Amino acid sequence: MKLQIVEKKISLPENVHAYAEKKVTKLERYFRDDAEAFVAFSVQKGRNIVELTVHAANTYFRASESTSDMFASIDAAVATIEGQIRKNKTRLARRIRQDAFVRSPEVTSFAPDEPEEGEFEIVRTKRFAIKPMTREEAILQMNLLEHTFFAFKDEEADGAFAVVYKRNDGGYGLIENEE
Repeated sequence: MKLQIVEKKISLPENVHAYAEKKVTKLERYFRDDAEAFVAFSVQKGRNIVELTVHAANTYFRASESTSDMFASIDAAVATIEGQIRKNKTRLARRIRQDAFVRSPEVTSFAPDEPEEGEFEIVRTKRFAIKPMTREEAILQMNLLEHTFFAFKDEEADGAFAVVYKRNDGGYGLIENEE
């Protein structure tokens, strides 16, 4: 498993890196050798935040945990990923086919200041390949990423662009082209 560690505006001792590496590499048993893990450390308002993203088998798993102790945050993030894997093990084994997911969309963040009336400022652009998948696979990927929406090519609509989203009532919605 390839591991990349990033510190955001903090400097941590080497033992924190070693601990994170030890814990994250335990996830290898769930994945093949081509798995990649990305760990980001940060501190906000006295809380130690660990963001862990694992990319394997063309699927992304993500967890973000915040505690008063960096070691506890690492443990919690790894436990969250393991929970996602266990919770979706049957679905992942049964539903996901090779190359079902290439990349997943990121939420576009807009500037915190309101633009002047009549102006809209795009502050970030993301590009990603969209592969065909079923609606259930798209919902599964959205939940694994903990996003509220997911764009994909709908196999049930001959590869037409579609978006699934999480509704406030707990259900899911589908946006598709009207033709």
